[in-house]
Amino acid sequence: MKRLSACLAGLLIASVSYAESPAASPSGETANQTTINLAEVPASIDTSPMPIQVVQAYPNLRISRPVMITGCGDGSGRLFVASQTGEIYFFDESDEQVEEPELFIDLSDRVSYKDRENEEGFLGLAFHPNFADNGKFYVYYTGSSRPHVSFLSEFQTSKGSQNKLGDPASERQLMQIQQPFWNHNGGTITFGPDGYLYVGLGDGGKANDPLKSAQDLSKLLGSILRIDVDKQDGDLPYGIPEDNPLVGRKNVWPEIYAWGVRNIWRMAFDKPTGRLWAADVGQNEWEEINLIRKGGNYGWSLREAAHKFTLGGSKGSSKKPSLIEPLIEYPHTDDMGKSVTGGLVYRGKATPQLDGYYLYGDYVSGRLWALKIDDKTNAVLENRPIAWHQLPVFTFGETESGEALMSTMMGGGQIFKFIAK
Repeated sequence: MKRLSACLAGLLIASVSYAESPAASPSGETANQTTINLAEVPASIDTSPMPIQVVQAYPNLRISRPVMITGCGDGSGRLFVASQTGEIYFFDESDEQVEEPELFIDLSDRVSYKDRENEEGFLGLAFHPNFADNGKFYVYYTGSSRPHVSFLSEFQTSKGSQNKLGDPASERQLMQIQQPFWNHNGGTITFGPDGYLYVGLGDGGKANDPLKSAQDLSKLLGSILRIDVDKQDGDLPYGIPEDNPLVGRKNVWPEIYAWGVRNIWRMAFDKPTGRLWAADVGQNEWEEINLIRKGGNYGWSLREAAHKFTLGGSKGSSKKPSLIEPLIEYPHTDDMGKSVTGGLVYRGKATPQLDGYYLYGDYVSGRLWALKIDDKTNAVLENRPIAWHQLPVFTFGETESGEALMSTMMGGGQIFKFIAK
């Protein structure tokens, strides 16, 4: 594959040749489970309200557009909150009365965020699994140097700061991804249990996948990448895991782990099971939740959730073995919502009633749910609503101790937690 470069190694621009998706479904699991439509839930699935309250975790704290919430894994108990405008703050996760967080790093000078192009900006943050020893962390953001370019970069903490301050001058760019439009940037980055970095990329934007990126393996867009940040392959500033599903094929990007996605807005690993959960924002009619598997094709833009998609010149596709169906879907209605926000599986200790439930919500309707599946078959067992103020659900996160949090950009940027009623 031809790799283009400009000044920096790792400048990645989607090529134009077409590569057909392989027909084989991922091994080890059933690719086409029955998708549950939440508007027509079978009687066997528990949909009773969850006895959970959503309350402010830090009632005195306000951080503008809190797009990322995470611990750093070094045992310090710090909670990091990133603003979409490029600042990362931290404070003690146990300090419920915190008012003024400490600034970890300010990247606003290189981040482009505009209210009218609000799917750009600072979108992803992940700390290296060995952050306590190496001080490395990774960010995904829209750069301000030229329009619609997404950067995946490595940073380090400042020498002598005991990992308390990020060094803005330490940036090592791993990827530059030219986006054709301002929306559908994806942006979630997370380390898997295998130690590799997973990167969620949207299809490039506008509507109907106009460049047909999500089914074109010669393009990076519309996919989930998997890279090794601890190695360098040739002139690349990162390594490509040898067991990535496209390694060895011609005219494709071997960084790709799974594809056929539209705009994943948050994905997260469940540590005990290793499952990768992802919420994919729909087009005109359906929102969906997926379990991501290596080599999986999730259908976009041949399908929207579990339905044939024919807008924008798409030929569409009926259900078939090579296209993985979502776990659940829900239609665009004022009651249910129109833009899914992915969360995480709760594994904390403060609210044992939520153990094993996948928490997620909707940005438009503000609704929240707790989803539970059978650990052996992946069959949906429960999808239970959680009552709250129904503000826009912006993102989910987790403290170092495993407690689930959620944010909204309303009211100056607030963070909430889940407790038993």
